Amino acid sequence: MKQVNIPDELYEAIEKKLEEYGFKTVDEYVTFVLREVLGSEEESESEVFSEEEEEIIKKRLRDLGYLD
Repeated sequence: MKQVNIPDELYEAIEKKLEEYGFKTVDEYVTFVLREVLGSEEESESEVFSEEEEEIIKKRLRDLGYLD
């Protein structure tokens, strides 16, 4: 397992909120946050709509006169 250093004041701020956040340790919380951030990046790179959904949206926009 690798280690990462964070400023003392950040560690202490997280430590004060652990119970509120529902985590047992600062390591557990930081791991969760990093996974969320990395997962969000992966999600933003994936398609937002399927091809079928995209066609439905385009048809609606055409019907409303927004697309030719």
